[in-house]
Amino acid sequence: MAFTFQINNSLKFRHDEALLAKSEANRPEIIKKEVKPVRLVDICEDPAWLGGWAPADNGKDISSLAEYGCKRNDKLILDFGDHMVGTFRIHIDQTGSPMDAPLFLRLKFAEMPEELKAESRDYDGWLSRSWIQEEFVHLDELPADLVLPRRYSFRYVELTVIDTSPKWQAVFSDPVVTTETSADYSSFTPLVLDDPDLQKIYDVGVKTLADCMQDVFEDGPKRDRRLWLGDLRLQALANYATFDRTDLVKRCLYLFAAMTTEDGKISANVFTKPKNVPDDTFLFEYSLFFISTLYDLQKVHPDMDLVRELYPVAKGQMDITLKMIDENGKLLTDENYPVFVDWSNDFNKDTAGQAEVIYVLKQFIELAKLVGDTDIADYESSLIKISAYAREQLFNKERNLFVTTGDEYNIGSQVWMALAHVMSDEENKKIMESTIRELFPVKNIATPYMYHHIVEALFEAGLSEEAVKLMKDYWGKMISLGADTYWEAFDPDKPGYSPYGSPIVNSYCHAWSCTPVYLIKKYLME
Repeated sequence: MAFTFQINNSLKFRHDEALLAKSEANRPEIIKKEVKPVRLVDICEDPAWLGGWAPADNGKDISSLAEYGCKRNDKLILDFGDHMVGTFRIHIDQTGSPMDAPLFLRLKFAEMPEELKAESRDYDGWLSRSWIQEEFVHLDELPADLVLPRRYSFRYVELTVIDTSPKWQAVFSDPVVTTETSADYSSFTPLVLDDPDLQKIYDVGVKTLADCMQDVFEDGPKRDRRLWLGDLRLQALANYATFDRTDLVKRCLYLFAAMTTEDGKISANVFTKPKNVPDDTFLFEYSLFFISTLYDLQKVHPDMDLVRELYPVAKGQMDITLKMIDENGKLLTDENYPVFVDWSNDFNKDTAGQAEVIYVLKQFIELAKLVGDTDIADYESSLIKISAYAREQLFNKERNLFVTTGDEYNIGSQVWMALAHVMSDEENKKIMESTIRELFPVKNIATPYMYHHIVEALFEAGLSEEAVKLMKDYWGKMISLGADTYWEAFDPDKPGYSPYGSPIVNSYCHAWSCTPVYLIKKYLME
């Protein structure tokens, strides 16, 4: 896996204040709830859990928390029983002789037990260590209510007394997390499934989505905490199948539309705190997926006023994309505007990118028809040319697979061509059957983002049994390893894989992982 930070400081962005105001008008209410821990645990070795570490009851009663005095190097681990996103507070007092020295306390917040076994001083990854959920606090006077201002993403809180003095001990009581989400469970009716494995996969997907629904669709509440367009597209689909917060989707679309480059290119992600700022990172299909997200919203909740308002932004992005197509209909990729498909750079992405253009261009033409765009014939002509190139130049009839410009056959190419329906339904099925026969089991792919597209391509090709099996093998495996929410990265062949070199900065609740809720409802319930 590889990632390169993009730095494009010379770019100039426009800020459409009218669209930003509409984004603000669609800001959702953040629903807050106080939750207390359910037990005290130790972290013990268990090969069945991720990293070989699992929570285990330690014999201490959580209701008697205030009776456990803690001296130098003592620790307590609070287990909240499920994944939490919110702010934390706890009451701290002292027992014994008068307090003749400050309390020096470390707090660690962890989504998975193995994070508690990782030491921040040993971290040497390429992501900033400032993301590590760890706090060191001095308290000069007790009793005190320690209220931490930051928001955390966690299930476990480890309290370690670094030091007091030999004369007294610290005691803790009333730990509470105030959770935050814009997902409204009060109006949500979950699916009830006959298959218990699929039910669990669905339930964990719902929790993953809810914890990423904040004042935007965050990609991960632990790390990054911003709005990415590729994540947004998938979260919006999952949202329609669950909480159906249309206002949140509109807010996110307005944010991207309001802050394009001067030539109309859409950023891969935007920041919203402390103010709205577009990132200077661009991914080829992420920009295109603004069109997909608008199209999907229109299909579920028709709103012609919104489509007319945002169509010029969509058209500008499509025009930028079509300039990358040569006279033969071939996509000319640009390393400065990378085709993403998946984190892995171990496979050629040209053909997948070609298919993504076809996928989105079909959706764009539908939007163009809705608004009565007089240029629609030009876009239809482009679709014919680009699709013909894919069928005539990239498809190998003998192998029943699409090839890349590097004479490579990979899963990404087949999946996106299937999703774009470049071939007939019958041919689509044969292509995905060839994919299973020649390119399965899936190797060197570690993102639920890519696994989502593989599963959906199987469903679209009429291979439901194979799609369900892959869903169970992948998302079900995360659950068996202790997941309360789905992870940013997971390779079943290397469960301990971290793209950052340490689990301490891994995101174990990540937006692009929640899509089984959408896949199950669309392909197994409708």
